[in-house]
Amino acid sequence: MSKHIIFIQAQGRSGIIETEMPESATFVELRKAIEAAGVALDENAHIFIDEAEEPVQAEHGKLVSGLKHGTRVHVSHSKRIKTTVHFLNKTAEREFAPGIRVRAVKAWAVHTFEVNPKDAAEHVLQLCRSNKRPAADTPLHELIEGHSCALCFDLVPEKRIEG
Repeated sequence: MSKHIIFIQAQGRSGIIETEMPESATFVELRKAIEAAGVALDENAHIFIDEAEEPVQAEHGKLVSGLKHGTRVHVSHSKRIKTTVHFLNKTAEREFAPGIRVRAVKAWAVHTFEVNPKDAAEHVLQLCRSNKRPAADTPLHELIEGHSCALCFDLVPEKRIEG
């Protein structure tokens, strides 16, 4: 049977775990692979495939759709992450799936705040009350502390040129 390499990212755990999965895997097989990789799954854990909006459903014997070579599997205690973005004197909120990446949140914020494309290219998301600017491909659940299901960003200029 052919196998795929998948990448597991778990909330509260840094790094990416690489493991193999059968080409056609059931929910039970996926769960076993995640646990074998050292990620504890409790009753509050949700498993997401890539940037899916909904977690994988635990249907006995049903194959998990979306599993392919290079898939990112996200394990999170949050089904949705309440995300707040501040820009100038405006604030917007939206809930995102845990596997959504920072770049998608920025794209949503740029659209919501009607930032022109030239200005948007010069702005980044920075975690509120910090100087941390996560990479665009960082999944939201990696930025969560503890069992929180909320994040806050400021949309700020990437560089300030004083002159």
